[in-house]
Amino acid sequence: MPCVFPILSLKALSLARGGASEKDARGEALAYTAGVVLVCLGLGGAILALRAGGSAVGWAFQLQHPGAIVALLLLSTAIAFNLAGLFEVPTPRFAGESGASGAFATGALAAFIATPCTGPFMGAALGAALVLPWPAALAVFGGLGIGLSLPFLAIGFIPSWRRWLPKPGAWMETFRHILSVPMFLTAIALGWVLGRQTGVDTLTLALVAVLAVGAVLWIGGSRQRKGKSFGAVAQVLLLVLFVGSAVLISRAPPVAAKTATAGDEAFTEAKLASLRAEKRPVFVYFTADWCLTCKVNEKAAIDTTGVRDAFAKHKVAALIGDWTDGDPVMGRFIQAHNRAGVPLYLYYAPGAAEPMVLPQVLTPRPTGRLGSLRGFPSLKGRG
Repeated sequence: MPCVFPILSLKALSLARGGASEKDARGEALAYTAGVVLVCLGLGGAILALRAGGSAVGWAFQLQHPGAIVALLLLSTAIAFNLAGLFEVPTPRFAGESGASGAFATGALAAFIATPCTGPFMGAALGAALVLPWPAALAVFGGLGIGLSLPFLAIGFIPSWRRWLPKPGAWMETFRHILSVPMFLTAIALGWVLGRQTGVDTLTLALVAVLAVGAVLWIGGSRQRKGKSFGAVAQVLLLVLFVGSAVLISRAPPVAAKTATAGDEAFTEAKLASLRAEKRPVFVYFTADWCLTCKVNEKAAIDTTGVRDAFAKHKVAALIGDWTDGDPVMGRFIQAHNRAGVPLYLYYAPGAAEPMVLPQVLTPRPTGRLGSLRGFPSLKGRG
């Protein structure tokens, strides 16, 4: 899934390092897997507990809160500066240079950042987890963690796979600097999501915090280049900046309701009922600013000339549900369709009792499996 790609740079250096003994390779693979699985279990347990208390939170609820986003923004920026060579992280090193501790931290961070979107096959599994008993539900969340960490687990336990990795050398320093780019892009994406949620004033405050963090890291890195430690004062300042920024920005009021894109109307259950009463075909899609899969689908398959012309020709009404801020009413509607998060795509044929739930990866097609459906000739699911 696209959500996973940026964060994989955190582990790439560890894989490229090569030359590890069998014991070390397996230890790091298990540590990385433990970090991923524990975070997935923690997120799953938190979701189940909150829902048991009456909340309508779903998968990726951590990115529905500005405080969590700004903390991840600062962390992503710090990691990018580390990969760029501005400073060296004391232990654990997120690039995987400190053995099991670094691998565990990398896995934990990867799971926290890379799990917002529910991709193919995840939607049904997460939806089922919400109605299963606690032990079975946690097994589902743990299985997701194992799936995310499986490539590194396989490399750690299959020596023949590791022989395909490049040998260590001076090229790794350049490679490390290159890997800072996807981390900077991750920080930019988080900043965009924060701005969409809380407005330009709060985003500006977050950028000031980024500048302050960069200044502290530069000071600590200057000390390290002189053979000194990073500095206890610098570490305390970083902690204050991270916690203070998260607390301050978490209190920022949300921005006004966003305008629906491409002329689509904002989703409400009343509006959906009204359109269905008119016997009109309706396409409803639930999205969020932090869901990269949603945005890819919208650009590649929904907001295209062919699909929009077909919607207009067949009088298909399109409703958009923006779940960026975790609206509880929308969350309960999503849950009612056995899903724990976005993306979710529903097609209501005229007169149909229930909607067709489309796959979570879409592609525009002029004809196909859905081509025979009245009013919905141009959008086909792939999954």
